[in-house]
Amino acid sequence: MTDTNKMTINLAVFGSTQSGKSSAGNVLLGSADFYSTFAPSSITKDCSLGRSCHLRSFMRRGGQEISLQIQVLDTPGYPHSKLSTRHVKQKVKEALVHHFGQEGLHLALLVQRADVPFFGQEASNSVQLVQELLGDSWKNYTAVLFTHAEEIEEAGLSEEEYLHGVSDTLLTLLNSVQQRYVFLYGKENQCNKQRIKILERIMEFIKENHYQAISFS
Repeated sequence: MTDTNKMTINLAVFGSTQSGKSSAGNVLLGSADFYSTFAPSSITKDCSLGRSCHLRSFMRRGGQEISLQIQVLDTPGYPHSKLSTRHVKQKVKEALVHHFGQEGLHLALLVQRADVPFFGQEASNSVQLVQELLGDSWKNYTAVLFTHAEEIEEAGLSEEEYLHGVSDTLLTLLNSVQQRYVFLYGKENQCNKQRIKILERIMEFIKENHYQAISFS
């Protein structure tokens, strides 16, 4: 960050195949950098970095208005339908070092579909990946991003009611990451408004960490 009036935050999205990682990344960026479509198998095979335009006067810090830029690292599904877990893990490690080696990663977003139960080995795979990549401090630098949250509304539930009925596995995860979570709704006509709301929530998490980031080497 060379300009004190500008801030760049580095995010990475992790999750299982068809969880909505690439789509979520596009919402965060306010663009269509990442290819996203429905498919019966894994789509993303490589890690890729997207950068947003600067959001002017997004926040105030130290009495100054700050313009915010978002960088998002999109990662392959884990587990992957065509790549081995070892291969995916190695790709992600290399990408983190390449893109965020010195600046560091501010937040890992563990993407989970709100309309798919979270339990069993498949649910724990992505969590284990984040743990391995971020190390002992993973709990402080991870948040859960629920996609397809419109299904909650269609079921007549509030977010609180939804969370009250989730599995013990998901409750344990949410407690581990200090209740850091955000919901993403599939509403095209509210895309920009929702993007700002999600980014404001993410900035709250990053502020709790005093704007620190995990570096990679």
